[in-house]
Amino acid sequence: MNKSTILSFAFLLMVTIGCGKSKDDIIDDDKGNDEAVSLSLFDKSATAETKALYSQLWRIQSKGFMFGHHDALIYGREWMNEPGRSDVYEIVEDYPAVFSVDFAEVMDDRRATSTLNAARKRTILEARKRGEVITAVCHLNNPLTGGDSWDNSSDDVAKQILQEGSATNVKFKQWLDNLAEFALSLKDEQGKLIPIIYRPFHEHTQQWSWWGSKCTTNDEFIQLWKFTLNYLKEVKGVHNFIYAISPQRDNVGGREELLFRWPGDDFVDFIGMDCYHGTNTQAFQSNLRALQVLSKEKLKPCGVTEVGIEGIRNGGAPYTEYWTKEILTPLIGKQVSMVVMWRNAYDPLKEGFHFYGPWKGHSSVEDFKVLYRSSVSLFSKDLPNMYVLADNVTVN
Repeated sequence: MNKSTILSFAFLLMVTIGCGKSKDDIIDDDKGNDEAVSLSLFDKSATAETKALYSQLWRIQSKGFMFGHHDALIYGREWMNEPGRSDVYEIVEDYPAVFSVDFAEVMDDRRATSTLNAARKRTILEARKRGEVITAVCHLNNPLTGGDSWDNSSDDVAKQILQEGSATNVKFKQWLDNLAEFALSLKDEQGKLIPIIYRPFHEHTQQWSWWGSKCTTNDEFIQLWKFTLNYLKEVKGVHNFIYAISPQRDNVGGREELLFRWPGDDFVDFIGMDCYHGTNTQAFQSNLRALQVLSKEKLKPCGVTEVGIEGIRNGGAPYTEYWTKEILTPLIGKQVSMVVMWRNAYDPLKEGFHFYGPWKGHSSVEDFKVLYRSSVSLFSKDLPNMYVLADNVTVN
């Protein structure tokens, strides 16, 4: 073991066990990084709570990263739609700080038949009651062909959406109407709208979706992005969204890759990144560095909006040190607000490997507890009040 490796290992030990999970000091007393800053949201009429969350997303980057998990409150490896349950909670008796959910079935033609939309609303309210952060992705069906998100058989979808009065344009606007109705129904115990970090058209760098790089030109994607945001804000009066872009970056890359089809600084609030890098830790680190640099350059909070290895495996075998080696270590010293694992599919017979987060009984559980105890990993109980304006932060 060379000197640099020894020093890195020592630093990891310090941040993982040195504070003994006593994080009040970390959240409240890190005044050295609280420099005054002025941030800007796309929606100048955003609610006070939305602006407050935005300010806290910026401020928390200097204190640690929030751990998140997709659909974590709706179902888990062995359970489905049971209030209060979470695979993470059953390991560490704490909930993820970030709850990721999918809004597609709230919006598109599955709306009338979805069996989980009520659970989506219930869990958003539960997460907000505990003070957690909610982010929403959207695997939206293809409004032209009737296929799913992965139907990239036509390169006319964006064209038709943008053609005022076309059948696809009318359908897509109805879907946005449905989204607006749902968003405006999300209210906390005081009757205030719940802020959502909304990331439409995620992984637009990839070819798999009807909005992705195979089916849209640069201009079409940018116009689709702007059309969607303007419609929700101007036509539907949705003022509780923070808009996040989230390119997928799996390989070694930098700033320019993150800016692929950037719709303009005024149309992006949060710089996300989906990173399915597997065990290519170097790729993850390079993109994390680029992400934090771009965040400071643009004065926009950033985060890893999706990440993970299906089945938490390394070469086909269980990866028992995954959490410290592939998540915690690369994130130490990086100023990003969150890291969100993809979902744990309901599979009580454990016949498959579609899970990305920990669950009780998995061989990586003890390693996950090391990540949990780290002074830089933030879970539900570690959060400051994310819905009051952070000190020395102005949001316009």
